[in-house]
Amino acid sequence: MRTDKLYYQIFLAQPALLADLIPGLSADCAFEYVAPVVKESEFRLDGLLVPLSDDPAVPVIFIEAQMQPDSRFYGRYFAETYLYLYQYQVDRPWRGLLILQSRQQGLGSEAPYADLLEDKVQRIYLQDLLHETQLPPALALLQLIVLPSAATAQAARSLLRTVKPRGEEAFQQMLNLVEAILINRFPQLTTQEILAMLDIKTADIRQTRFYQEVLEEGRQEGRQEGLQEGRQEGRQEGRQEGLQEGRQEAEATLLIRFLTRRVGSLSEGQVAQIRALPLAQLDALSEILLDLADLSALEAWLQVHTVEGDAATLEVTGLDE
Repeated sequence: MRTDKLYYQIFLAQPALLADLIPGLSADCAFEYVAPVVKESEFRLDGLLVPLSDDPAVPVIFIEAQMQPDSRFYGRYFAETYLYLYQYQVDRPWRGLLILQSRQQGLGSEAPYADLLEDKVQRIYLQDLLHETQLPPALALLQLIVLPSAATAQAARSLLRTVKPRGEEAFQQMLNLVEAILINRFPQLTTQEILAMLDIKTADIRQTRFYQEVLEEGRQEGRQEGLQEGRQEGRQEGRQEGLQEGRQEAEATLLIRFLTRRVGSLSEGQVAQIRALPLAQLDALSEILLDLADLSALEAWLQVHTVEGDAATLEVTGLDE
C-alpha cells in the first residue's frame, strides 16, 4: 500500500528515528528492509527491519502501519511474526512497531497478546499526537500525517528548524521525508507549491531532491537538443553549441520557476533578461537566490549583471574589430 511504503521510506532513510519510537533501541542501529513471504499460510509481512550489525542483541523489528479497522489484525500480526521466526530460524531477539490510527480503531481482542503488546511491541497512535507539542523529530514527522491541513505547513517548518542544528546531512534527509509526506497528503499540489509551503528559504534549495531532479531533466533535454542540432548540422562545433544552449535554457527555466516561488511573478522583461544570461551568470544568480528578498532585489541584480554582460560583449566586439 502507498501509505506502507511511505512509513518504510521514513524509517529506512533515518534508522536513528526508531530509537525515539522503541525505548532501549540504540540510535546507531542500521537495518535492511525486506518483505518476506511466510510460506505455510502465504502470509506476507508488511515490513521487517533486519539488523546489519553482527551484535546478536540487536533485534529484528516487525513493523506495520494499520489505518483501517480489522478485527483480526492482532491475531494475524503475531501469527506472521512467529511463523517467520520459526521458518527462518531467527537466532536474535525481536521487537514490534505498530503505527496505528487511534486507540478505538477496532483491531480485535488484545487479551491473548497482552503480554506481548506490553513487553515486545511499541504502539504509536497517530491521533494521540494531534495536540502534542515539543515532540522528538520522529514523532513530529508522524504527526504531519494526521494534522489538519491548515496546521501542517507550520508544523513542517517548525520540524525543519528543529533539525537544522544537527547538520546539513540530517537536515536534507528530514527535508526529503517531509516533502514525501506532504506530497502524499496533498497530491493536487505541485512540488514547487510544496516547497513554497515549507518556506524553503530555510534550506539550500539547490540541495533538495526536487531541484536536483528538475535540473537533471533539464540537462538531459539540453543534451538531446544539442546532439540533435549537431547531427543536423553535421559539425562538432554545432553539437557543442547545441549542448551549451540546451543547458543554458534548462538552467534558466529552473531558476525562473524558483524565483517565481521566492519573490513572486516575474515580468516578461525580467524573464527575458534571465533567459539571456550566460551560464556563468546563471550560476551566480543561483548562488544568491535565497538572499533575494523581493522583486526589487532581483531587478537590481539583473540591472547590474545585464550591464556587466553587455559591457563584456562590447569589449570583446571591440577587440575583434
